[in-house]
Amino acid sequence: MNARPAPPSQSVGADERRALAFLADLSQTLALSLDLRQTLPMAVTRIADFMQAEAASLFLLDPVSRVLECRICVGPVDISGLKVEIGQGVVGRSVAENATQVVNNAQTDTRVNSRVDAETGFVSRSILCAPLSTAQGAIGALEVINRRDGSLFDEADAEILRLIAAPAALAINNAQLAQGLVEQQRIKRELDLARKIQKSLLPKRRRGDFPIIGVNLPAHEISGDFYDYFDLPDGRIAFIIGDVSGKGLDAAFLMVQVASLLRWSGKYAPAPARWLADANAELCRTMQNGRFVCAVVGQYDRVARSFVLASAGFPPALLHDGRKFDEFLADGPPLGILAEAVYDERRIHLGQQALYLFSDGATDVRHADGKTLGSDGLRGLIAGHADLAPEPRLRALLGDLKRMHLVDDTTLLLLQEPCGKAAQRILELEFPAQPVQMRAVRAALRTALDQQEVAPELRDKLVLVVDEACTNIMRHAYGGACEQSIALRLARERDMLVFEISDEAPAVDPARVRPRDLDECRPGGLGVAFIDALMDDWRIEPGRDGKGNVLRMRKRVQAKETE
Repeated sequence: MNARPAPPSQSVGADERRALAFLADLSQTLALSLDLRQTLPMAVTRIADFMQAEAASLFLLDPVSRVLECRICVGPVDISGLKVEIGQGVVGRSVAENATQVVNNAQTDTRVNSRVDAETGFVSRSILCAPLSTAQGAIGALEVINRRDGSLFDEADAEILRLIAAPAALAINNAQLAQGLVEQQRIKRELDLARKIQKSLLPKRRRGDFPIIGVNLPAHEISGDFYDYFDLPDGRIAFIIGDVSGKGLDAAFLMVQVASLLRWSGKYAPAPARWLADANAELCRTMQNGRFVCAVVGQYDRVARSFVLASAGFPPALLHDGRKFDEFLADGPPLGILAEAVYDERRIHLGQQALYLFSDGATDVRHADGKTLGSDGLRGLIAGHADLAPEPRLRALLGDLKRMHLVDDTTLLLLQEPCGKAAQRILELEFPAQPVQMRAVRAALRTALDQQEVAPELRDKLVLVVDEACTNIMRHAYGGACEQSIALRLARERDMLVFEISDEAPAVDPARVRPRDLDECRPGGLGVAFIDALMDDWRIEPGRDGKGNVLRMRKRVQAKETE
């Protein structure tokens, strides 16, 4: 006698347990490694066996080309590398619709790409295809063809394949994300290396009375701009500024080559025109893909206070005497274009004037409304800081540019003998002695300190000190809110912030303004103690003509880099 078949509920339960056990086993297999080359062939083979299919294949979507490619296949025919468009064939339809496809007659179903059977000799009868679904959409498809017992796949099989595709999609997605992170780390390491190489080529800032200051602001991680200066055997100073065409790593590495070439070719003090011509001849032999370099080279004689320069396609040099600008256009084409290019020289007396050399990134910066700064705008910024000494002036100009949107690498080179005021004015406010005004004062001061790149923790303490000082003036000097004014001024002298708070109240005795003993258990009176604890030094003085009071406070902060 034949054994009685199990009741339907028992049979279904057994199939479910079998499927769940397989899913758990498959998930464990896929979790063994993030290397898809190791896990996927094993997984697809096991899926084909579980589904009792003659053939199985796994297609993955290329995120760039948006084409599906067969990465893994098992069965009598190897279709690895087969590519299909989204929406094309059963696989393409499954991805396009993000839905499982069931084909019960592959010879007549219009979804089937009959060309594959015709080329391989394999005969497809019944096909199942499930998308590899993620939160961002389908990243591929899992396909099985022909049951080994000759029967057709049904909806129950389709549901099982859909469930099997879920852990496969998760594993593949995780592996791709991990590979993406590895690639990002590789790129980051390369960018860090390129940045370090670039920084090593930029000269160190020379303190004291050295007449040349430079700064380089990359628009992105690395820069195609560069500058350099070095001493010549006869006591003169050679200087270089350049801008390599293009962006990215290739431009950065070309920048390294060009900067090294210009330093090497200029160290024996050839005249600037010859200097450029020699570098141009070499670059015309070695540069490819239409690349070129805009550059200025020059030599400065501190005894005569004059310089000679030559320009290869670089933006106009500006000479500023504090009132008017003189402009000097390029003398020849960029380097690397015409091997026979000829460059001219200009000999100019510097005196107490300032020479500004800048890449086009300085004029291409954009305001909040999207308009470019332009040459006139840059001149306006320079003129606005003309009374400062060269280093704080360049720092102030740099701050102006940073507050805009950089769209290209920006490099500035300033040549001038030391002169002008050392202090850089940062903030000037005058407001009624009313508590309601302090919110705006705190916001303006916080913004000014952010622009000076003061660390947030110190910034907040400095804002609190100023708030305490102003509140004490209102409460004690004026005796309450009134219409009389308080003036706040903030300046920077290299690495020192200088705060000045003045009032119009009756003069006080500075000797009586001292921090109280913190061991005294009484409220109030901590403002002066806070000032004394935070500031490097402070003092109260009578105002101009003996009217009012002036509180001066100084705090040393980390010096800002201008290299």
